[in-house]
Amino acid sequence: MSYRVGVDIGGTFIDFCFFNEQTDDIFTLKVLTTPSKPGSEVMEGLKIAQSRHGIEPSEITSFVHGTTVGVNTLIQGVGARLALFATENFEDVLELARLRMPETYNLQSSRPDPLVAKDLVFSIRERMRSDGKVLRSLDRDSVIAAIERAREKGAEGIIVALINAYRNADHEREVVRIVREVAPELFVFASTDIWPVIREYERTTTAVINGYVHPRVAHYISSLQEALREHAVEPEPLVTKSNGGIMNAELGKENCVSMLLSGTASGVMGGAFVASRAGCMDALTIDIGGTSADVAVIIDGKPQFAAGEKVGPHSLYVPAVAVSSIGEGGGSVAWVDDFGVLKVGPESAGSDPGPACYGRGGTKPTITDAFAVCGLIGHESLAYGSISIDVDKARAAVGTIADRLGWSLEATAQAIINVAISGMYLEINKLIARHGIDVRSFTLVAFGGAGPMLAPMLALELGIRQVLVPTTPGVVSALGGLVSDIRNDFIASHYLTVAPDNMEAIRAGFAELKSEALAWLRDEQKFKGEPTYLLSADMNYAGQSFEIEVDLEANWLEGEDVTAIIDAFHARHVQLYDFHDADAEVNIVNLRLVVTAAGPRPELKSVPVSPAPAEPARYVPSTFADKKVQAGLYLRSDLVPGHSFEGPAIVIQSDTTTCVPEGFSASVDGFGNIMLQATAEKTLI
Repeated sequence: MSYRVGVDIGGTFIDFCFFNEQTDDIFTLKVLTTPSKPGSEVMEGLKIAQSRHGIEPSEITSFVHGTTVGVNTLIQGVGARLALFATENFEDVLELARLRMPETYNLQSSRPDPLVAKDLVFSIRERMRSDGKVLRSLDRDSVIAAIERAREKGAEGIIVALINAYRNADHEREVVRIVREVAPELFVFASTDIWPVIREYERTTTAVINGYVHPRVAHYISSLQEALREHAVEPEPLVTKSNGGIMNAELGKENCVSMLLSGTASGVMGGAFVASRAGCMDALTIDIGGTSADVAVIIDGKPQFAAGEKVGPHSLYVPAVAVSSIGEGGGSVAWVDDFGVLKVGPESAGSDPGPACYGRGGTKPTITDAFAVCGLIGHESLAYGSISIDVDKARAAVGTIADRLGWSLEATAQAIINVAISGMYLEINKLIARHGIDVRSFTLVAFGGAGPMLAPMLALELGIRQVLVPTTPGVVSALGGLVSDIRNDFIASHYLTVAPDNMEAIRAGFAELKSEALAWLRDEQKFKGEPTYLLSADMNYAGQSFEIEVDLEANWLEGEDVTAIIDAFHARHVQLYDFHDADAEVNIVNLRLVVTAAGPRPELKSVPVSPAPAEPARYVPSTFADKKVQAGLYLRSDLVPGHSFEGPAIVIQSDTTTCVPEGFSASVDGFGNIMLQATAEKTLI
């Protein structure tokens, strides 16, 4: 046998998805994370897979890994101590940023502190003109002086970001060479090697984020590589990327910023794959784990991408799957503020000690504890038998909130659930407004350990009538690694007017990007097949300060079809802003190229459906929306395609629990997905 393995690490569990390439069977597994020994849970999972399913390490042909090491490092503020080398008189690039207030109408709002302290920014005497010509040659002595001062300040690494380096990177490369010569103990990155764009702030901050997370990401990947070798897993591991693709793990040590949202993007790709196979081409995916709820938009079967996504207080300017992360997951802690208002999150109990009901020492009330108090979970063990729910401990934890508010246990637990759903509703509405979509015709695809618990209640609030719960919702993010293509983004700044005289330069720019992309694919990824190229450009009207990305066709470039390019920009501008200026000059700011290479991927099996009512294993007392009911308890392993049942109901399986409120009917489709259809209007909040 041969197996492809997808692995995803979250805040509470590490998920495994094993795909048998001969039989098309999929095996899944969840293991609690061990924050004190990151990476050891990967080895533990492989050992369990070997003993439980007979999967030998030598049978693993591909190992794809999604990780939160980079994003956690950034959010927690525990990255490297960096020095920034900037062109003399341009040292304040990080301080100035874009001069935007984080909250436009909040006069008390403040921007986050830069990741490089002011006293660690050093001047380099040089000057490159905007046309790429040298105005002032690089002064080696200023570089040596900056290195010595960086050493004195205890810098661990250096970021080199010089003015106009996007046009000519010679000075940046020379500074990097000098640093490696004089201070080999310091790691160093040039901004143009990370993201060579025209704007200094975006280019600089992207390189800084890359350097900030570099030591931890590189250490984690090296530890993973060594552990896999010791476990006799031969293939070089791959890592998932923020843009929904995968790449060689070795590259992740240097190009850390491209895998910052690694685990989050994996979930979106897995959710999009499951939804499209089920015929749900327009969907919202919601991945609720122990720490957060991640929401993304799928249109026509394709995830949406964006630049400038927020990671904590920081913006990520490399292309990434557009995801909104909400600080509310199954382990999110409920608390009461000084004004007596019930709040949920963003603090999470994580996996150690975890929610109180896990019986691992946690005492703070969480969303999971609220579900236990309501009788919605705890009827069977969770996480493939690794956790048994202790309802008494959940009641004791929720009781601390109930006593302070003067409410009953059940009312307090329901209030915790309602507050969590309200917080998700607020943030998801922002995402919906940004994309300008009406989600009432969309399907809500729920996964993650807590996704199927909360999604049906959230769907009623959003006006969504259909919820899809995959066969193994707890490990969809791990599945995402198995269905992702090799993918990389390339960009080059070429400030040109869209006119016949500039078409040759535009074609040449794309040809250079294509050559770079092919070299990356062949040399770095060892891919020998035929790739696919996606072309686009960042464009604006003359005089506009910012630009929008517009998809382009290769035949427009080959045929020098200026009109088609301009019309595509007008159409995109109308789509986003509801107007266009037919008489204005149109500019190209950046050329973009995405290279993708599709590999083998699992095909979900579909079987004929024979409609029949499902019989519950038993009925259990539960509380749905402050209403005590006898809910039908169904075992997911007993449900087959064609089965149907009505809410209120609870479906239990190894990796999650699905809560079906009153007002929903459920059926099992040919792929084994549970499809929930709302039969009543909003009743929960």
